[in-house]
This record gives sequence, C-alpha cells and structure tokens, in this order.
Amino acid sequence: MSVLHARPAHLPRSRACEALGLSRTATYRRQRARRREGSAPSQPRRLSAEQRREVIALVNREDYQDASVRVIYARELNAGRVLASVSTIYRILAAAGQSRERRAQRPAQRHAVPRITARGPNEAWSWDITKLPTHVPRRYLNLYLVIDLFSRFPVAWTISRKENAAVAQHLFAHALDSHAIDSGRLVVHQDRGAPMIAHSYRDFIDGFGVRRSYSRPRVSNDNAFSEACFKTVKYSPGYPGRFAGIDEARAWVAGFIADYQHRPHEGLNFHTPADVFHGRVEAVHAARQAALDAHFAAHPERYPNGPPQAKRPPATVAINPDDGPINAASIGEDPNYVATIAEPIEIPKKDNVM
Repeated sequence: MSVLHARPAHLPRSRACEALGLSRTATYRRQRARRREGSAPSQPRRLSAEQRREVIALVNREDYQDASVRVIYARELNAGRVLASVSTIYRILAAAGQSRERRAQRPAQRHAVPRITARGPNEAWSWDITKLPTHVPRRYLNLYLVIDLFSRFPVAWTISRKENAAVAQHLFAHALDSHAIDSGRLVVHQDRGAPMIAHSYRDFIDGFGVRRSYSRPRVSNDNAFSEACFKTVKYSPGYPGRFAGIDEARAWVAGFIADYQHRPHEGLNFHTPADVFHGRVEAVHAARQAALDAHFAAHPERYPNGPPQAKRPPATVAINPDDGPINAASIGEDPNYVATIAEPIEIPKKDNVM
C-alpha cells in the first residue's frame, strides 16, 4: 500500500494497481480501514485550514447567503476566481454543519401494517372505488363497492358521477343501518383515496363506533379483496366495457351483484358468498357430503385415499396475517385511526344506494 500511495501524481490509481497485481476496490477498503484507525496518510490534495476558512467566508458572504453552491461556483468562475470544486465546497460545508435543506422537510412516514382477521360475517368490511368508462371520452362513473371480508358478500354499492366523501357517508349510512351493525363490532378497511381520508367521512364512521383500517401508501395488496372483486367485475363476460350513462351502469351492476352473491367462490372452497354470509354453510356442506358419500359407495375404486370429505369455507379470513395479535389491535398505530367516538351526522340522499 505504501508503494501505491508513493506513486507519481500523473499515474492513475487503476494502472498502478494493475502493475502491482492489486484490486483497486480492495485498496479503497484498506485505505478506509487505515483512516478509521488513524494511521492513513493525509490526502496530499486536501485544502489547508486557511483555504477552508476562505471557502466558508466566501459562501457566507451577504450576497451569496441565498445562492446555491453551484451558483456561487459559477459566479466566482466568471470572475476568474477558483477556490475549490463544487463537491469540495459541499464537503467543507457539511463538515462545518452548514449543509442542510433550505426548508424543513417532511420526515419519512411510517405506516402500520394493517392486520385484520374476520371469523364471521360483519366483523370486517373492505371497500374501494373503481372507474367505469362511458362512451364520452374521459368521462367516468364511480362504482363504490363494500364487501364483507369473511364471506365476500357485497353488503352495499352505489354508482355516482362524483367521487367524494359525501357519497361514501350516504353509502355507509345505508349499509350500517341495513345490517344492524352494533357499535364496536365492525372494522372497515380501505385505501387512502381522498374520500377515505376526508375528515367528514372519518368523523361519520367513528360516530357509528366503527373502527377504521387503512392500506399503506402504494401497497395494493393491503386491499387485495376489493381489488380482486373489481377485477371480477371487469373481467365478467357480460361487462360492456363502456356505458351509455349512469342508468345503464346501475342496471348492469345490479344484475352482476345479484349473480355474484350466488356464484361459487374459489376463496370460499366454492361456497357462495350468500351462503356464507347468511349462515347456510352447514346445510350446503351436508348436501355435498351426502353426494360424495353416495358416489364413494358406488365407485370406491376412484378414491385411493379413502372416502372424500366436502370442504367448508375457511374458518378465518385475514388481511396481512401474522403470528402475533391481529384483529384490530394494531390499527391504533395508524395516524389515520381516531379512537374517539363522535356523534353521527345527517347525510342527504343524493345517489341511489343498493
């Protein structure tokens, strides 16, 4: 290493390392280690203490106090003066504690991972808004859809020309009243769209004693159940792609919802959302098991692993499950969660809600 540091100034470090059979990257690591130990030689091109003071005095001049380092360098260069390079000036300012943002910056945000577990209907709902294109270019309708997390049952939906908190409040007022949700029983999960984080919506939901859960920014998997439902809507064979108007959209979505709630769902082991939501699983399971038992009795050779067993829907459905306490315990860590209970407010009916 001493031979490397003693090389002529015109000889590049890479060529010296090649001649000595050394790895250029490794020599930097060794140099940093020696510098930490206090045994590294001083940098021969390092500015003297007096030169560093001149740089500090220059950038602190009254006419340069509001100028960036690059502007100062350029103006001094135009005047025929060069004290140091831009990067060197930045290093000197950093060492003097004068290199920082001009204005206070928003610190990095830390959002709690939403963790929700539903063990029965009406314990957790998930909702979102998706755009429905019309025949008019750049004009969309908004489909608001709330589904029960445990059963995937659509508990409420509406279509509006607007996307705002007032429509969401009207939708939830209808849904909470229709399903007779008791205070403190339900968790509602959503992303961070403008209607979801609006103060009026948050106060309205809190007034019903409903706990709120939010997806992390730019993490679509935190609201995967609603996203998957919207994909099912738009990949439906009868989906028209574009709608003539809001009445056609409402008619088509009403038909889709009526079919969807009675369609076997893969995530429910092919039980229907309506059967799971309305507690008809055991009757359906008994009929399926009877059919399997009869088929096994008639064709036992087709079942090398023994009598088949009909499957029930999963006992729990979760958003971001883990081994620790889940349900709504970690929701309070989210800055958008408000634990206080406010009075419910009246919302005028503007859009049709189903």
